[in-house]
Amino acid sequence: MATLLEDDLEGVESRARGTLTQIRFVDPGDFVTRRFVSAGKEMNTGTYSDHEVTVRDGMPIRDHFTLDTHGFLIAKNPSAVKDFHDKAQVDALYEREVEEHVRQLTGADRVIARGWMIRTSADLSQHAAKKVENYQHTGGIQPPAGEAHVDVNTATARRMAEATYQKHFPDGPGFKRFLVSSYWRTFSPGPQDVPLAVCDGRTSFGGEEKSNTLFIVDDFPSLAEAEGPIPGEEEMMAASIFSYNPGMRWWYFSNMAADDILLFKFHDSDHSRTWRCPHTAFRDSSFAHANIRESIECRSVAFWE
Repeated sequence: MATLLEDDLEGVESRARGTLTQIRFVDPGDFVTRRFVSAGKEMNTGTYSDHEVTVRDGMPIRDHFTLDTHGFLIAKNPSAVKDFHDKAQVDALYEREVEEHVRQLTGADRVIARGWMIRTSADLSQHAAKKVENYQHTGGIQPPAGEAHVDVNTATARRMAEATYQKHFPDGPGFKRFLVSSYWRTFSPGPQDVPLAVCDGRTSFGGEEKSNTLFIVDDFPSLAEAEGPIPGEEEMMAASIFSYNPGMRWWYFSNMAADDILLFKFHDSDHSRTWRCPHTAFRDSSFAHANIRESIECRSVAFWE
């Protein structure tokens, strides 16, 4: 009997248009993997390599994808925010919009947003050159993601869920299931030059995985400092990064409009469902006159009590 994935590959998914591109993966091997972020710039330790992959366009079959099967879905939800570069306006409106829509899409009992970030393929050199004291990695502007990753590993996801629930619902009955996810929207006109690729979570196993600890800094350390011992690192926030696996199935949604949103899983505590979705930015050569990508992501934790 064919599996659901085999049925998909032989049916509607196999007929989707694909574009060849390069995606960066961490190399297999034993070395320190850490990510340092500052205003408008990022730095990773370890070694990475680019691999040619096919990214399929899911837009013509957008209703085919479901969160619990693929690890992602695309939906529509116009925002009351008129200018996503107006930080005060985004702070006032956007997280409540995200919480309500994630609750509707998932059926969760409660949803708490955990900050937003703008990412753009525009030149950020002047932004990154500015000295920022006490940089906070939220509510700012960063370049697109540079490698295949999931922003939390299992331990980080569990700590995030427990801390979020305790802070916001100290008298609640507790939760049986949680979901950490990203709510992603482009607000520049399509087609975008560097869109987001998402991996069918059912195909995310098979390669080597590493934890990539996140450090938020004002200034980048030297390489020796970046790779040296750091006490308590096992309790810090860390992502999962992936080595190349030819079995991965990558998708994107071309020509996303401002009212399109892409919801994808970082970590679902219910592993009987597809529980994670690796993702990364990639350069799309399908369109000769693509526009600079401007997008906003908002992370949240959903709870089922």
